[in-house]
Amino acid sequence: MKIKTFKVEEWMNNYENDAVYNIAETCVDSVSVDELFELTGEDKKAFFDKFCGRRLTYGAIWGAAEFKEGICKLYKTVKPEQVVTTHGASGANHLAFYSLVEPGDEVVSIMPTYQQLYSIPESFGATVKIMNLKKENGYLVDVEELRSLVTPKTKVICINNPNNPTGALMPASELKDIVEVARSVGAYVFCDEVYRMLGQTDEYPESVADLYEKGISVSSMSKVFSLAGLRLGWIASRDQAFMESCLIHRDYNLVSCGLFDEALAAVALRHKDKLLERNRAFVRRNLAILDEWVKNEPHVTYVKPKAGTTALLFYDFDMPSRDFCVRLLKETGAFLTPGECFEIEHSLRIGYASETEDLKKGLAKISEFIKKVA
Repeated sequence: MKIKTFKVEEWMNNYENDAVYNIAETCVDSVSVDELFELTGEDKKAFFDKFCGRRLTYGAIWGAAEFKEGICKLYKTVKPEQVVTTHGASGANHLAFYSLVEPGDEVVSIMPTYQQLYSIPESFGATVKIMNLKKENGYLVDVEELRSLVTPKTKVICINNPNNPTGALMPASELKDIVEVARSVGAYVFCDEVYRMLGQTDEYPESVADLYEKGISVSSMSKVFSLAGLRLGWIASRDQAFMESCLIHRDYNLVSCGLFDEALAAVALRHKDKLLERNRAFVRRNLAILDEWVKNEPHVTYVKPKAGTTALLFYDFDMPSRDFCVRLLKETGAFLTPGECFEIEHSLRIGYASETEDLKKGLAKISEFIKKVA
């Protein structure tokens, strides 16, 4: 099986360790185990006394019950048997496509988005149709264009909400329109929802797993809950045939997730409101800082994000985005992701959910660099 180079991950692998100001990071400022127990108010000693007495066997094959119960509270209709746990959202995305897509299938995917959503189906022999999200439309899906792309052969419509890298957020009405397009041809709607719950308002963000009987939701503990080190994600869907296929395929590449990882994740999800309060405050405070910087930086524009942790910045001078980011890192220590990784030149993805002082210092370094090269 051949697959294209995963551009954004290759970029991060090659350069992230050299960053002084990592404003390419897409997780909300990560917490330590100590901070997790402080935030949740759980008894750390009791947790570890109990856990340290456990034998380190395989974990629950389909996911620890208390972890899956916590996941279900992030949805309106999903039950524990409709959830399967995975090694991160990247593992969930791969497992979902591995279980669903066959040679000759048609898949419609948006762009820009996380590359897994189009490169993995393509590697499995699907015909992938790309729908380019437009800046002038706020990077939202043009439902009529989507309707023109689907056919009776369309197996999956792939979306990402909130969007990475733009921070666009599809409202419930648009998600329902996408569902109706999918239903008209019997297609699944696959939605990477790893930034769901990180909105700039308190409005409840709908999930495709609740809105559609063939909706597939993927998420993780990494972005929203600041626990990327646990490497835990999940697939949620009410479609029984799809979930059975996931469990069959999962046996070939994952026995179970880690005992310790799922136990800590269960602690976090029991107190999800406390973590969400912390992390929403982070993204709202930091986006206000980024927005003010963009307003005062004459060479930079963007569509202000509605949710998530990332934004796509555009600059108005002639320098390839990879050159921009390599030079920026080497000369200032500030680290961004080139738009080239998302097939959009003269743009940069910034992650604005890092520690606030790092964000401020990183933005100042970008301004210094732009004054020198623009």
